[in-house]
Amino acid sequence: MNKIKVFIISILLISCADNSLEISKDTKLNVLFIVADDLNTRIGAYGDNQAITPNIDKLAESGVTFMNAHNQYPQCAQSRASFMTGLYPDQTKIKKLLIYLRETIPDVITIGERFRQENYHSVRIGKIFHYHNPGQIGTSGHDDNRTWDQTVNPYGRDKLEEYKVKSLIPGKFGGTLSWLEADGIDEEQTDGIGATETIEFLDKFAKSGENFFLAYGLYRPHTPYVAPKKYFDLFDKNEMIIPKVSEDYYKTIPLPAAATVTEKPEERNLEYELAQTIKKAYYATNSFVDAQIGRVLDKLKETGLDKNTIVVFTSDHGYHLGEYGHWQKRTLFEHSTRVPLIVSGPGINKNEKIMKAPIELIDMYPTIMDLVGMETPKFVQGKSFAPVLKDSSKVSRESALTELNIDRIPVQGYSIKTNRYRLTQWGENGSMGYELYDHNVDSEEMNNLAENADYKDVKDSLINVIAERIANARTKPEGLGNQFEPRYRKGWDYIKIRPKK
Repeated sequence: MNKIKVFIISILLISCADNSLEISKDTKLNVLFIVADDLNTRIGAYGDNQAITPNIDKLAESGVTFMNAHNQYPQCAQSRASFMTGLYPDQTKIKKLLIYLRETIPDVITIGERFRQENYHSVRIGKIFHYHNPGQIGTSGHDDNRTWDQTVNPYGRDKLEEYKVKSLIPGKFGGTLSWLEADGIDEEQTDGIGATETIEFLDKFAKSGENFFLAYGLYRPHTPYVAPKKYFDLFDKNEMIIPKVSEDYYKTIPLPAAATVTEKPEERNLEYELAQTIKKAYYATNSFVDAQIGRVLDKLKETGLDKNTIVVFTSDHGYHLGEYGHWQKRTLFEHSTRVPLIVSGPGINKNEKIMKAPIELIDMYPTIMDLVGMETPKFVQGKSFAPVLKDSSKVSRESALTELNIDRIPVQGYSIKTNRYRLTQWGENGSMGYELYDHNVDSEEMNNLAENADYKDVKDSLINVIAERIANARTKPEGLGNQFEPRYRKGWDYIKIRPKK
């Protein structure tokens, strides 16, 4: 009998050391989907030495980190509608804020809805689809009811104490640089409450054994940058370096590109010390976000659910911190299109970085489906990178596509990022100019090579690639169902767009 016991214990110890043995082939995997708001790659795992993000860094060590991942539209609503459906913005028809998903594509099956079809419990805590942030905190915002079985709309001290927030434009927070060293503890903040709610669901699922798609959406580090004072104390303002740019620089890029990085006059030419204060606030808020994610991941492990749960962590788009004289998002530069993306879980490689292979956020949909053994809806345009999670040589795509509309010009821009180059096209067939950047020598994208004769062949080749990418992204996918043009909202009013003559 003693020998049998020793044998059983030995098998258990081996199982604990090898994730591939911890679950049987018949075990259904869960998904914990974590989305930050306006978080760029100012993270330790992405090589930022100033960042203090130990929990996200630890998650990266336990899984695969994609260093060249990009959103499909560098603004909240458009990006979220895109990655939750696996469609490009030209296909969702959502290119502005204040549009509900079912207005434009009423028959679409979102990621969460697909899980519901397979009898998973689909839960949202916080912001996954678009909310005006911070205006709609505590409400359902522009959520999609068909995606979820249950939802939680946390509302914390950061909302109650908005009157304390410092802003470049008094009383304006969501689209304006604003910040607050908050009193109180993490659990009183909206994202802290969100983490607590997520933890409670993990406890519930651990006890019930119910399979889940659990989406925890944070509202930070989106403006206003709000975090308890202890996170501000982690950073020295004087160590914050603010990029400098000459006015002559804007002459080297097409007019629409210059318009994107000069769109907010109040945020340009900030006094250096003020800019340092603002940048410190962003880093402090990132650390606060990291701490909340850490609380959730600790609970996942404590419950044992980490043994059969895939963790996907990302952000809706990147973010500028003074590059080109610009703050926030809405450009087609690397700082705005690039996002953090980390995937961890059973059977996935550990502590691996995919350095150059381009990934799109819409690729998450089919990847998650592959990982949990579900069929991906036919309309989904993303390409699964599930094979890459076990074999880094199995690259799924050669370029990542991002688009942006500039209403005030007006013009539409598209940009592709390969493993080396970025080509940006403004206007139909480049009628308003091109940008070309070689990341082997210019990772900051400051030297536009579009008119450089030495890069003519590269440019011509990439123009052919982007033309094909745009055409495919504009094509209505088979199986999508109805597709409508949206109604434009100005404020809270509904105004129908007049058809072009």
